[in-house]
Amino acid sequence: MSQDLLAIPCTTITGEQKRLGDFGAKAILVVNTASQCGFTPQYQGLEALWKQYRDKGLVVLGFPCNQFGKQEPGDEQAISSFCELNFGVSFPLFRKVEVNGPAAHPLFVQLKRQAPGLLGTQRIKWNFTKFLISGDGREVTRYAPTTRPDALQAAIDALTNG
Repeated sequence: MSQDLLAIPCTTITGEQKRLGDFGAKAILVVNTASQCGFTPQYQGLEALWKQYRDKGLVVLGFPCNQFGKQEPGDEQAISSFCELNFGVSFPLFRKVEVNGPAAHPLFVQLKRQAPGLLGTQRIKWNFTKFLISGDGREVTRYAPTTRPDALQAAIDALTNG
């Protein structure tokens, strides 16, 4: 199951094929993002985590999603420009995906399976749901959209021997 998670192909915002395993990270933070959401300022905290921990083995991966309140209406170029200009985002971004329903990206299907939400629900409730994954893909922890990125530091330290 964990190997499958690291081997699922994803397309970067620039059209490159990547798998989570390609990053060779000790910890991977996957976040479904949106540019017009009340949680959008979390991009700043995600970028801070990326800068603080990337040399220790963390990779932050943003997956734009338009499923919640149509809060990510732009195309890939608009999303990339928005993130860079407004929040200085330099961590990898991916093509827009769906995270729930029959068209959900296989990565999110697997993440939800490995880390169900409150009361065992699999459905992602909103933008900026976070999944912290161990480098071997065996441990996956889900965090709510309301969880600030800086609140993940202790968990990241544990995975990166920080």
